[in-house]
Amino acid sequence: MTMDVNQLRAKLCEHQSAMFHQGFLDDQFSQLQNLQDESTPDFVLEVVTMFFDDSENLIKNMARCLEQVPADFKQIDAYAHQYKGSSASVGAARVKSVCANFRPFCETKNLDGCMECLQQLQHEYSLLKNHLQYLFKLQKDIKAGGGSFS
Repeated sequence: MTMDVNQLRAKLCEHQSAMFHQGFLDDQFSQLQNLQDESTPDFVLEVVTMFFDDSENLIKNMARCLEQVPADFKQIDAYAHQYKGSSASVGAARVKSVCANFRPFCETKNLDGCMECLQQLQHEYSLLKNHLQYLFKLQKDIKAGGGSFS
């Protein structure tokens, strides 16, 4: 095994630890990783890729509902609830937390509050996606170098 693979493994471990420490991920992400094995080597990548697709659709739909006059607060709340569930299922803790913030604003039909939540949600999702894509790139580079990771 080359030193490069060992360096990549160290980066992977460090990056993943930082994601947990900074609250991007919670134990549910670890549970997903535990489900991955030799028969399903890309399980986490596949699940997270579906989460990315769902996230982008839900964020677009929420933005559309907020642009309507009047804004459709009931539908925004439904999308936020759905997104909260999907982010919880992959361990996206900070995204899940922002989704929970929508409810009081939707209940009081507070457009500014919902707009602020949507901006925060877009920001947190973007950060999470960038971090996870880097994590998956490190994993791919380790595999390409003949190494493995767990």
